[in-house]
Amino acid sequence: MQLGFYIDQSRCINCHTCAVACKDWHNIPAGSVNWRWVVSVEQGKYPRVFVAFFALSCLHCAKPACIPACPVGAITKRQADGIVLVDRDACLGKEDCGLCREACPYKAPQFATDGEAKMQMCHLCADRWQEGRKPVCVEACPMRALDAGPLDKLEARYGMLKQVPGFVYAAESRPSVVFKARQPELLQ
Repeated sequence: MQLGFYIDQSRCINCHTCAVACKDWHNIPAGSVNWRWVVSVEQGKYPRVFVAFFALSCLHCAKPACIPACPVGAITKRQADGIVLVDRDACLGKEDCGLCREACPYKAPQFATDGEAKMQMCHLCADRWQEGRKPVCVEACPMRALDAGPLDKLEARYGMLKQVPGFVYAAESRPSVVFKARQPELLQ
């Protein structure tokens, strides 16, 4: 089984509740580290403009580029559910390495700019799955723009769309994500 995310670009309103809930749940201090962040997409030219948003994090790829990039094996993928985890004690840190962030097409590996510069990232709330709960970002979203679960079930429920404005699907990594795109309104 591979767990993944559903991201509904048509519902995201750029409120950042998912990102704040993630920081709060995982005790991530305010600052440069964000396990989840919101991407803004602006296209077009007045009067025909397109604006959309969607929240990203580590997408727990089927073939994560970060794993072979790590020279000390600090990043692993659980066989049971496909969650990508990092052993922060084994990580060499941003100053001595940082290869995982360079390898990731989505720049999901995060390093603090002050204090401990060991890699950290979304682990799909592995602790919450053990309690039968979904990730905190999913539960916190007031617009229900996020869902998480087994990727095959997400695809069956929401479809197979893997690319939306502002997001390019990395076929070699195969991120575990399904989207619903926001369609540009037709202006007359």
